Amino acid sequence: MIPVVSLYIASTLDGYIARANGAIDWLTSIDDNDTDYGYSDFYKSIDALLMGSATFEMIQSFGAWPYGDKPTFVFTRRSLTTDLDNVFFVSGDPFQVISSQQFSSFQRVWLVGGSALIGSCLKKGIVNEYILTILPVILGHGLCLFPSPAPEQWLKLVSCLQYERGVLQLHYHVQQSDG
Repeated sequence: MIPVVSLYIASTLDGYIARANGAIDWLTSIDDNDTDYGYSDFYKSIDALLMGSATFEMIQSFGAWPYGDKPTFVFTRRSLTTDLDNVFFVSGDPFQVISSQQFSSFQRVWLVGGSALIGSCLKKGIVNEYILTILPVILGHGLCLFPSPAPEQWLKLVSCLQYERGVLQLHYHVQQSDG
């Protein structure tokens, strides 16, 4: 059985997930020790993480690994290594990877990013759920949340939450087609 793949990510109002150089410094505009924007509950609900190699390297540059012992699958074409026991480097088709035996026990996985992996997963039609946290900032350029060309997809709104500082969180499920 293929797990639910959930894209849980922050974006600018104009649809960028990072600056052109990969920087996400604009995210600090919503730092609030009292609000986690649903992150804790979401994190408890996932069994594993998917991410691209640039995202993995950026997260490692922050210091301590923030994802504990949850299995993390890093998509890469490069030969990377890590001391983390729960990080696995994979390559190839994202659909084949999440359809593999090693994913059979997972109910829900988090598609962390980045842009290229999101694009590949969209093209393969494996994203079932979108939880998008939209920040009230316009960057004007950078790495797109939905790189072109993205397939057409119809979504059903599950919830829309408004937070302080103009932050919105949109939660969608993919609508199943009738045909």
